[in-house]
Amino acid sequence: MQAHAASASHSRSRSRTLFLLALGSVGVVYGDIGTSPLYAFREALRPISQNGLVRTEVVGLISLMIWTLTVIVTIKYVLFLLRADNHGEGGTLSLLALLTKATKGRTALLFFLGAAGAALFIGDAMITPALSVLSAVEGAKLVTPTLADYVVPISVVILVAMFAVQSWGTAAVSKFFGPITAIWFIVMGLAGLNHISDDLGILAAFNPYYAIMFMYNEGYLGLVVLGAVFLTVTGAEALYADLGHFGRRPIQWAWFCLVFPALTLNYLGQGALVLAHPETIGNPFFLMFPKWALLPVVILATAATIIASQAVITGAFSLTRQAIHLGFLPRMEIYHTSETQTGQIYLPAVNTVLLFGVMLLVFLFGSSEALATAYGISVTGAMVVTTVLAFEFLRMRWRWTPLAAGAVLLPLFLLELTFLGANLLKVHDGGYVPVAIAAAVVLVMWTWTRGTRILREKTRRIEVPLPAFVKSVEKQGAHAPVQVSGTAIFLTSDPDFAPAALLHNIKHNHVLHERNFILTVRTANTPRVMPAERFSVEKISERFSCIEMRFGFMEMQNVSQALGLMRKAGHKFDIMSTSFYLGRRKLVPDAQSGMPMWQDRLFIGLANLATDPSDYFRLPTNRVVELGSHVVI
Repeated sequence: MQAHAASASHSRSRSRTLFLLALGSVGVVYGDIGTSPLYAFREALRPISQNGLVRTEVVGLISLMIWTLTVIVTIKYVLFLLRADNHGEGGTLSLLALLTKATKGRTALLFFLGAAGAALFIGDAMITPALSVLSAVEGAKLVTPTLADYVVPISVVILVAMFAVQSWGTAAVSKFFGPITAIWFIVMGLAGLNHISDDLGILAAFNPYYAIMFMYNEGYLGLVVLGAVFLTVTGAEALYADLGHFGRRPIQWAWFCLVFPALTLNYLGQGALVLAHPETIGNPFFLMFPKWALLPVVILATAATIIASQAVITGAFSLTRQAIHLGFLPRMEIYHTSETQTGQIYLPAVNTVLLFGVMLLVFLFGSSEALATAYGISVTGAMVVTTVLAFEFLRMRWRWTPLAAGAVLLPLFLLELTFLGANLLKVHDGGYVPVAIAAAVVLVMWTWTRGTRILREKTRRIEVPLPAFVKSVEKQGAHAPVQVSGTAIFLTSDPDFAPAALLHNIKHNHVLHERNFILTVRTANTPRVMPAERFSVEKISERFSCIEMRFGFMEMQNVSQALGLMRKAGHKFDIMSTSFYLGRRKLVPDAQSGMPMWQDRLFIGLANLATDPSDYFRLPTNRVVELGSHVVI
């Protein structure tokens, strides 16, 4: 009896945990895709309604939306990609890290794909807040037309406030994300269900025949419409990117039990409403609600769009941290905003860049209708990149043959290429914005990785192999540097060679500590590293040892904390008698360095903007000594 009761209690506990995680995922994972009904059907309907509405076109359009959600979100992301995880973490860069580990290095193609996917996500993180908040606030015009002139100012105030509180962290407010967004999905689903009876013929949209015939009959116009149809799956990348926060099962349960049914019902309801009342074509989403409910729905929609925006902003923070640890970007200040949730971080530099970009988009486009033309390219591009990486994942990790992997993914790849082509038709109408943003981010990543490689090659020419250096110091006898008490830790990226700071210290100060550690910090291709595997120590001589510290690409690289683990493991040294030596390079541009002069200057600018290593690695500020040198790059 007791065993049965314990088993039942454990089962209830697991069910409750699954429910809470699923509810949390509704707010964070599905916040973005949950705001698509605000504008997706309206924008898709616009091109085909110029000469009046045709029943088969409306039914075909809703069929396209439902089957886009089914094929791309349900099949690709929910059922397949959520299984392609890197120790529980998802996302483009997480998948890239997994593949580079399998290929024993970073190939040029994989780097480009990873950089492109990350860059497109950054573009999405700029456009989503602007488009979502504008579309929600525009609903206020239906409450009272006098607010029409205040849509942009109200949106700006909301967006500025949202970015201003990022440094506070999302730990407290995130508790409300799930319930509010769940209410939002329930309201959307009920509103759609209420209007399906306006024209029951809309239920024919479940038949994919109408979607296929729509594309066949519309020709070029069908491609234009397809670009707007893709707005229904914006935010689908968050399914994969936020895998590590909630796990596969909660995300899947939330999709099948709440999100997918609510979205489907809402789009069916909008279609039926437009068929029965063509005058509602201007804003079918908000016109599904009675007058008395408009203001509460606008407020709820605004809350939902803020949550959706918060989700992509947090995703941009996480993605940037991964890019830094993988060597795609220079070091930046990273702050943890929660003591229990490692994924809740704040990057001031990224926050500032996103705020500037979002404000520029709001003032440049001024309405969700205009901004919707700029959307889609970043999302479709990121999805195409993910599909290509998924092909490599099937081959390398699951050991599928290229033929089998191609047979599964080629139809999906061709479908997404079609969507990408449809969105590229909007380049001249504003689609150039995400392309320009992505190109700028890829350029920065390429310059940084290329510059750091050239810098490493140049400095290696003048470096001294560490074993030879230690051997020469130990043999100097009377000419050896003066030995002083205490411990010195020299940080270096390459433990095979003597750190520049160590060479400069002996050259200029003529001293050597009684204990010297050559410290290298490595980023593993896994999200996190177990404490037992955090460090390893290799003794070279009586006075010299090498330490290698390992951190996952989702972790804070806190050297002081790791040294505490070392002391607990029996490596005794007093932190107050330990000095940390860092080498600081002053970079000088050189047209013959291997990069054009403009790229040289960009790399130097990025290096100057990089966070100080003592802050990035969380070193004791009063124990750090920096020794500089000039390097022509």
